[in-house]
Amino acid sequence: MSKQETEYDVLVVGTGASGMSAAVTAAFQGLKVLVVDKAPVFGGTTARSGGWLWIPGTRLAKEQGIDEAPGAARSYLQHEATTHFDAARVDAFLDNGPKAFDFFTENTCVQFDMPPVFPDYHAEAPGGQPGGRSMVTRPFDARELGPRVAQLAPPVPELTVFGMMLGSGKELWHFLRAFKSFESFFYVARRFGGHLLDVVRHGRGMTLTNGNALAGRLAKAAMDLDVPVWLDSTVKSLIVEGDAVVGARLVRDGAPVDIRVRRGVVLACGGFPYDVERRKELFPHAPTGHEHFTPSPALNTGDGLRLGESVGGWVDPTIPNAAAWCPTSVTKRKDGSEGVMPHFIDRAKPGVIAVTKQGRRFTNEAMSYHDFIQDLVKACEGTSEVSCWEICDHKHLREYGMGCVAPFPLPIGRHLRTGYLKRGSTLQELAREIGVPYAALQEEVESFNRDAVQGVDTKFGKGSTAYNRFQGDSMVTPNPCMAPIRQGPYYAIKIVVGEIGTFAGLLTDESCQVLTQDRRPVQGLYAVGNDAASIMGGNYPGAGITLGPALTFGYVVGQTLARQANQPAAQVLPFSAPRERAHAA
Repeated sequence: MSKQETEYDVLVVGTGASGMSAAVTAAFQGLKVLVVDKAPVFGGTTARSGGWLWIPGTRLAKEQGIDEAPGAARSYLQHEATTHFDAARVDAFLDNGPKAFDFFTENTCVQFDMPPVFPDYHAEAPGGQPGGRSMVTRPFDARELGPRVAQLAPPVPELTVFGMMLGSGKELWHFLRAFKSFESFFYVARRFGGHLLDVVRHGRGMTLTNGNALAGRLAKAAMDLDVPVWLDSTVKSLIVEGDAVVGARLVRDGAPVDIRVRRGVVLACGGFPYDVERRKELFPHAPTGHEHFTPSPALNTGDGLRLGESVGGWVDPTIPNAAAWCPTSVTKRKDGSEGVMPHFIDRAKPGVIAVTKQGRRFTNEAMSYHDFIQDLVKACEGTSEVSCWEICDHKHLREYGMGCVAPFPLPIGRHLRTGYLKRGSTLQELAREIGVPYAALQEEVESFNRDAVQGVDTKFGKGSTAYNRFQGDSMVTPNPCMAPIRQGPYYAIKIVVGEIGTFAGLLTDESCQVLTQDRRPVQGLYAVGNDAASIMGGNYPGAGITLGPALTFGYVVGQTLARQANQPAAQVLPFSAPRERAHAA
């Protein structure tokens, strides 16, 4: 079989936010860019995400009158990253985040909206903010992609309603209140009507929201710049000459292809959520690598990390948390396959507690998903399985839903039949159904109910932080995260450990160049997104801390590669990199 050989300035491996932002930035500067992905669809983990980005100091924040104190964001990240704070990379992110935002919003179809208030997950920590750092991708009309919309990766089915993607924030608020206000009812009716009309006309909904909107917008931006995107194209190895990476060997449509590059190769393969061996090494709750459940794309098997390691790159195994942990539940879909449902906000709603197999609460249920799982792992030390049960009563379930179970008027029968949703007419019957001690469960529920009346969770402080209250129900007083659990029947869903992206990645410098363990650069090789070590140091400071750096460092690496060209400085957009690189502490 003959081998095809092609030359480009830049090869980007991966079609998520980090890879596509790198490709768009480099192509906008006039470089010849090729993007490849081994999946038959584009969008990667981004297409399945919430589409939120955490970038301090953007124009959107300033337009809302939020002008941060100098150094506040840096102090916050230093507090969050602790032992793995990398000053140079953090400074590069903070310097270039607003510039990346301006570049994309002023030159492409990539647009965002910012709610007036969306607190950092630890807003009370040094440098934390009650709002102004998290923004969400603006909904996008998929018809702008033309026939390529068929190749856009779908969202997680468990996060849709009849195949319709729900926008975060105000749209979700309307859906939860569809039978409580005429305004919300008519909003939902119009939204459903438009979706059904799209399905009839186009075979799918055309209003993209959340991560699907971001993936679609970045794809359209690349299309506008004539950037070729090869799907079903697997990179097998990197081509090295001397000490530099000069290309990659891949297989496309069953045929080998050598891609030579004049500037560099950018790894953006989505991390390692489906690499069982690396999970076994880095996930303490998964001793065999299989005790883990993820909604990430199944083809995210750690290719980028292995490619980087093959030429001297290093993955730091000491990061405190190797992934962005998320409580998940495993459901059975109508076609018999398994689905993984991430539990982002249902735990914060009033009338919900989580208990271990011993029937005991173990944490503030309204805290961030990442923090929740860390406490769950600690609570389950010495047991055979890291899991818990999310508990609520009938009133709560029909008003808010829980996990995959939608609120009234959607039926719950299928979830009961599959065993995903457990039910007991009394609390004692539920305890027997889920195998927890009734006396312990009864004690926890009674204690929670007493506290709910006063609005103060005396055990774990549910509803005590700005983030807790934001995710609760503002219509419930005195605590938006607490309401008595006392109207049978009672329900439970089993929670296990999952993630929404991996944190442990290749060591890189502030320009995204891959480094060896002794911090020597691997010439010609760059890593972004979940293929690069998270600048958050294994913590999760706020909504969008993967996509914010993904977009920013995609922009940074695109600018870095463009600056290698012999262009007048005026043609290159501003790029800030600290003069000195500090080693991680």
